Amino acid sequence: MKNLKERILKLKKEKNAVILAHYYQEAAIQDVADYVGDSLGLSIEAMKADADIILFAGVHFMAETAKILNPTKKVILPDLKAGCSLAESCPPDLFQKFIDQQPDHIVITYVNCSAEIKALSDIVCTSSNAVKIVESVPKGRPIIFAPDKNLGKYIINKTGRDMLLWDGSCVVHEAFSLDKLIEVHKLHPDAKIIAHPESETHILETASYIGSTAGMIDYVKTNPNNKFIVATEAGILHKMQQEVPNKTLIPAPSQEDNTCACSECGYMKMNTLQKVYDCLLNETPEIIVPQYIREKALLPIERMLELSK
Repeated sequence: MKNLKERILKLKKEKNAVILAHYYQEAAIQDVADYVGDSLGLSIEAMKADADIILFAGVHFMAETAKILNPTKKVILPDLKAGCSLAESCPPDLFQKFIDQQPDHIVITYVNCSAEIKALSDIVCTSSNAVKIVESVPKGRPIIFAPDKNLGKYIINKTGRDMLLWDGSCVVHEAFSLDKLIEVHKLHPDAKIIAHPESETHILETASYIGSTAGMIDYVKTNPNNKFIVATEAGILHKMQQEVPNKTLIPAPSQEDNTCACSECGYMKMNTLQKVYDCLLNETPEIIVPQYIREKALLPIERMLELSK
């Protein structure tokens, strides 16, 4: 493992490449990355990347976003099959029909969607800035929000805005078991529950803090409490524990009885350190976004980044 990490770092330097990794990647991949972050942070870093090659250790829609923002750079993804259940829940042809039926609505899409869906959008958001983006829309203007219905419900609750929601969701964040969470909290009554807004309402109602992955890390760093139950994909625990080495972090339990007693994204875990090395060595698989889609998808992303300043 150490030898493989050294070879990746050497290759990265030789090829003038940058490695961007999401918090949900396995620990070994996070350790060789130049930047580890959430969707908003990764979008910003992708735009700033001063490199010939961007290796995106995440899932397909994230690498697409990097390519949309960097058309002249080569963007590569360790495994092309690393998709996203949420992105796949919103097929472009069906979404086009959906928005055609509501021509007066402004279309806001969560970044966890394909380039084709972004191209059909007026503005994109992440879980970090979703509330701010929705509140930027004039109150009289009706809104379509897609693809995550759970994030949409959370935003409606926070803003009081009436939005028309697409019926999509993330299997990882819908896997948390309320009954098991209550049992874990009984064992650790001094622990604060923190949750990602892609989780279902009954999970969010138990949380002391609801926010993006970056927001959750900031919360455990600044909150005086020493124990937290973390309701998001378990990969975040690696970076979070590095930031708070003396605090206790407990993954929220999933309905499924699995080896980690937590909720893991199978797509995120398709990337491995060996695949990162092979990807960098061969500069493939490469992410290609057709120009006409890229140009349309760029506008709502740029609007998001402008509003996020």
